[in-house]
Amino acid sequence: MFSDNKKDKQMAEGASSQNIIAQSTKMHGDFTSKGDLRIDGTIEGNINTSGKVVVGKSGLIKGTLNGTDAYFEGKFSGKLVLSGTLTLKATAHLEGEVVAAKLAVEPGATFNVTCSMKGAVKDINNGEQAIQQRKSKPEKTA
Repeated sequence: MFSDNKKDKQMAEGASSQNIIAQSTKMHGDFTSKGDLRIDGTIEGNINTSGKVVVGKSGLIKGTLNGTDAYFEGKFSGKLVLSGTLTLKATAHLEGEVVAAKLAVEPGATFNVTCSMKGAVKDINNGEQAIQQRKSKPEKTA
């Protein structure tokens, strides 16, 4: 008849950890979050998050964004560092510097940045070393 309220509260807290910056909101400063972040307004400053960042069509970030994954429909200007995937929809407009592990871009997105891909450089260098090692060894033929 009675439920364990403590257990229900813990489940509710863990299930909902999304922060929303509404369309008419403008914020200045440095932000840190462990949860997901949806931005439909404007943020000028530095954002650090371990959650996913979604920037809606009316969203704008000017500054630095450090996180895991980001999904852009809006605008970004500054430095973007992600350990996961950067997804750009057709309405996205990015300028500045980007470091990401993976990149997904829809046709129509504006991507005016210097871009560096984490992880891919290591794989390419290892592949080049393997090719050079094979070239240095004489091939045996019958």
